[in-house]
Amino acid sequence: MRVSYKKLWKLLIDRDMKKKDLQLAAGLSSTTIAKLSNHENVSMDVLIKVCTLLGVDFCDIMELVPDQTIERDKS
Repeated sequence: MRVSYKKLWKLLIDRDMKKKDLQLAAGLSSTTIAKLSNHENVSMDVLIKVCTLLGVDFCDIMELVPDQTIERDKS
């Protein structure tokens, strides 16, 4: 199982935000945004910053998915 942040990107679209807006507003590094974009692990502190900024819970920005699902999405 892996983490997918598709819900986060959809939420940003719904709120008319870009990844750069999230980065600046939450005080995240470009490396952290890249990790989120690539469905890589990030710290709980990062997830808390994102959730606090957007006023949502963890389940609103991420979900666990089988490894194959993410690999298919990348191609």
